[in-house]
Amino acid sequence: MDDLFADHRLTVAGLLWEAGNGLSIKVAPVLKEHGISALDLNALMRLSRSPGRRLRMTDLAAQTGLSTSGVTRLMDRLARSGLADREASPDDRRTTFAVLTPSGAECLEQVLPDYLAVVERWITGLLTPDQLDSLVTGLRVIRDAANPEAVARTPD
Repeated sequence: MDDLFADHRLTVAGLLWEAGNGLSIKVAPVLKEHGISALDLNALMRLSRSPGRRLRMTDLAAQTGLSTSGVTRLMDRLARSGLADREASPDDRRTTFAVLTPSGAECLEQVLPDYLAVVERWITGLLTPDQLDSLVTGLRVIRDAANPEAVARTPD
């Protein structure tokens, strides 16, 4: 039984969880200062980095780890704040896009310098370029296997 508790996979998984939790704590003051949640920031960044600054609602749900109803609530909140909006697909009545608004882009322009300073301090600035490349490669492998729906797709 002691061998089970010494399994290196427990260390790997534990470190991943601990790092993620620690980073969430480090970024929390930035989000609070700018009046947005981590989920809001995640969604706005994903929209800003997508072609046409828009994503299918289903893709946004997959990339943020939300259910269909969860992404609907998120978009309701972002729309009320003027940061994002919904847009019907001209080609498919069943498809709705989440779209970054100019106000959403402005919000990101205000938040991102502070957010990126935290990322630099607690992630990228701690690693050598080779370590960072390896981390990104490894995280993509894990993400693609564990959450293939989150892999970015281009809109039709």
